[in-house]
Amino acid sequence: MRVRRTHPVPTGCRSRRAARTDGRDFLFGEGIGMSDVLELVDVSVVREGRALVDQVSWSISEGERWVILGPNGAGKTTLLQIASSYLFPTSGKVSVLGEKLGEVDVFELRSRIGLAGAAMFDKLPAEQTVLQTVLTAAYGMTVSWQETYEQSDEGRALALLDRLGMANLTGRKFGTLSEGERKRTLIARALMTDPELLLLDEPAAGLDLGGREDLVRRLGALAQDEFAPAMAMVTHHVEEIAPGFTHVLMIRQGKVLTAGPIDTELTARNLSKCFGLPLTLERHGDRWSAQGLPLG
Repeated sequence: MRVRRTHPVPTGCRSRRAARTDGRDFLFGEGIGMSDVLELVDVSVVREGRALVDQVSWSISEGERWVILGPNGAGKTTLLQIASSYLFPTSGKVSVLGEKLGEVDVFELRSRIGLAGAAMFDKLPAEQTVLQTVLTAAYGMTVSWQETYEQSDEGRALALLDRLGMANLTGRKFGTLSEGERKRTLIARALMTDPELLLLDEPAAGLDLGGREDLVRRLGALAQDEFAPAMAMVTHHVEEIAPGFTHVLMIRQGKVLTAGPIDTELTARNLSKCFGLPLTLERHGDRWSAQGLPLG
């Protein structure tokens, strides 16, 4: 039995996205040309009487790269689940890539969204190779079965893995990878279908210093590529914000504290309010660092 392909070849190059001629058109399309890639209006998610997110209004426009900051339990991952169409709000309106949740086939919509996070780890077979792990995204699958791939599919997967520093590990089994290698593989997988929106849930969590810095500089190269998709990345740490990120959303106890350009909204005052602790904030070129004020 053959699995029916859901994307034209090369995989993920949708008809709404024009091809480029400078040698990188194989990885990214030209952009979708809409003002709002994501729009949330008065969105709440309530579970057992508790609001995980509470009347959140937020939007992402084409070309923007957002970092979502907040303490544990603030509602950051819940926002990504809504943005990826895997969670419907209790109230409010959500539009993703011009489609309203509740009025669109979410399976078609999800093929236009790249999502990478720790929740995906358990869904991917440990015995599959790195290349197979990325390739299966072309079919919206996690397990390789009887599907067949075109040469352009494999070429795209290899190019993405190379960009993320995984070119020498394509034959390794996914289950044998280090934490950093798995994170980079998941990002390559999320980009496999040439998404119009890329969502990253704590991509640097659990990495050592070297692994974090390697990932941050690769995310920086991606964020600074004008033809890469709009992006939103969840993190707890300003040190993980890569160069090229343009906007910040700070959320605490399910409510938005501030949202806007990173140059004006990422301040020590806002960060202190967000994490409930007096903090200092320093900028070193295109990178940030924060620490708590001494006691007493």
